[in-house]
Parts: sequence; structure tokens; C-alpha cells
Amino acid sequence: MLKRHAARAELDPGEVAGHSLRAGLATSAAVAGVPERVIAEQTGHKGTAMLRRYIREGLLFRENAAGAVGL
Repeated sequence: MLKRHAARAELDPGEVAGHSLRAGLATSAAVAGVPERVIAEQTGHKGTAMLRRYIREGLLFRENAAGAVGL
């Protein structure tokens, strides 16, 4: 279903999967400041190590030491 809707939205269906939704939720929630514990409850992750792999580069510039000091 996701691939069909991706194609209708002119996205590459090969780049979309249920995993994409889970990672997107984890990333968006982290950017919004939701605690990892709460995100893990929603996504079903048992530990933070794997959850942190799901939190994508969306945090790269938000939580950046160099950016925080003006570099």
C-alpha cells in the first residue's frame, strides 16, 4: 500500500517502506523533544541503542556542538 501511494505521489516506491514510517516517527518525535522512553514505547523498541539508529540525521544540525558555539 505504501509503495502504491508513493508512486501516486511521484516518489520512488523503492525508497518507501513501513520501516521508513517507523524511522520518520522516531526522528520527528526526537526533533520535537519527546523523551526516548516515550518514543520507544510507541515504536516498540526494547532499548535505546536500536532506537537511536532510527533517529535519523534530522538531529544533525539541531544537536550540534559546533553550531551551539557559533561555528
